[in-house]
Amino acid sequence: MDREFLIDLFAGFGPVTIRRMFSGFGISADGINFALALRSGLYLRADEASFARFEEAGSKPFSYETRARTMTVRSYWQVPAHLFDDTDEFATWAKDAFAAAQRAALSRRPKKRTASLGANEQAPARGKRRPAAAKKTTKKKASSLCKGLTKVLRKQFMPFSTSNSVSRILQARNNVSRLHENLSFLIIDYICLFATTIVS
Repeated sequence: MDREFLIDLFAGFGPVTIRRMFSGFGISADGINFALALRSGLYLRADEASFARFEEAGSKPFSYETRARTMTVRSYWQVPAHLFDDTDEFATWAKDAFAAAQRAALSRRPKKRTASLGANEQAPARGKRRPAAAKKTTKKKASSLCKGLTKVLRKQFMPFSTSNSVSRILQARNNVSRLHENLSFLIIDYICLFATTIVS
């Protein structure tokens, strides 16, 4: 059973995609597999709605042998022999097989979980930006925090900057004073930058 034969056989159904798989081909439409062309024959997708129809036509489900036992796959049934001579009826069976494959695909989709909310509760919207007023208030708090840190760090690193006696010492040790001052403002800048980044 080659690709050209399958294309002609499914012509009445409509356009299909044929891909090589296992020891034969997989036939799909709209990204949904609904038929298998294997060495043992051609098989169509089936479910509870079409099992009886295949059984009445004398068809059997797909099966294969393992070392331990015979495995049966009831989701695919062999195409009855008479359908190969009636392309119109085959197209009907193929459409039913595609419908069964669609039902199976829908049943496999995970259901979305919905949280139970009270009468006055609303689910929070994802990705929603904060109001401009709230953002402005937060930045104002960060600015106040930076100013407070500036005062604390100035007192910590330059506790005697207003004292005349210590000013003379600082003048004598000008290099050390500048080092402390530069280090103080560097720490202040990094803390302010970090706080502004968090709230922005």
